[in-house]
Amino acid sequence: MTSPVKSCSLDPVPTFLVSEYVDVLLSYITRMVNPSLSQGRLPVSQKHAIVTPLLKKTGLDSSDMNNFRPVSNLSFISKVVEQVVTSQLHQYLAANDLLSRFQSAYRKYHSIETAMQRIWSDILVAADDRQVTLLGLLDLSAAFDCVDHSMLLERLQSAFGLTDLVHDWVAQSFLTDRMQQIAYSGQLSSVQSVLFGVPQGSVLGPLLYVLYTAELALVVDCHGLSLHQYADDTQVYISTPAGDAEAAI
Repeated sequence: MTSPVKSCSLDPVPTFLVSEYVDVLLSYITRMVNPSLSQGRLPVSQKHAIVTPLLKKTGLDSSDMNNFRPVSNLSFISKVVEQVVTSQLHQYLAANDLLSRFQSAYRKYHSIETAMQRIWSDILVAADDRQVTLLGLLDLSAAFDCVDHSMLLERLQSAFGLTDLVHDWVAQSFLTDRMQQIAYSGQLSSVQSVLFGVPQGSVLGPLLYVLYTAELALVVDCHGLSLHQYADDTQVYISTPAGDAEAAI
């Protein structure tokens, strides 16, 4: 079993026990996962998250809420279903060459290193041609929390051809009726509805975010610029003769 052994307080039993007795439980887990996919729905019980605020970097001021990243702790079964959906979606996107060439996050054979190598290579090639490169670094705040569900669903359908049962599973099930509670200092907040965003800490959420922002590459290209992305970090750049740098800026 490839799922991490992290447990959620919403799970009826600790994940390590499920992992230890997976040979016995596998058929029952399969019977829970398959109907979700065939019926295009995820049970409401699997859309509840416990959100833990974690400091983005060690040493940041813990009194400033902007220094925290909200990580959703989800039930084990919901993550198993998400892993199956994510795996099938990756296969579909790869087979139809639908993933952006300039996004290095959450995909096989891509990483921070490949993103940096691509940009550095372009800069060196420009330098060999006696050009300077102007680079703009864009970082969206609370990016995963700002995803508009209606826009995401429209893009999944129009740009990536995700329709019918797949669209229903994402639209009517995964994104709708999501609930969350904040866990802090041993206390739980009241339950709140989630109307925007994708869960940070989920399996499928990051891939949905990448598909949601894929159109950015087309916008940048229309203006004659280059870009490379890693999740919500976007590098926009242009190479130009030194004498034209001011105009390029």
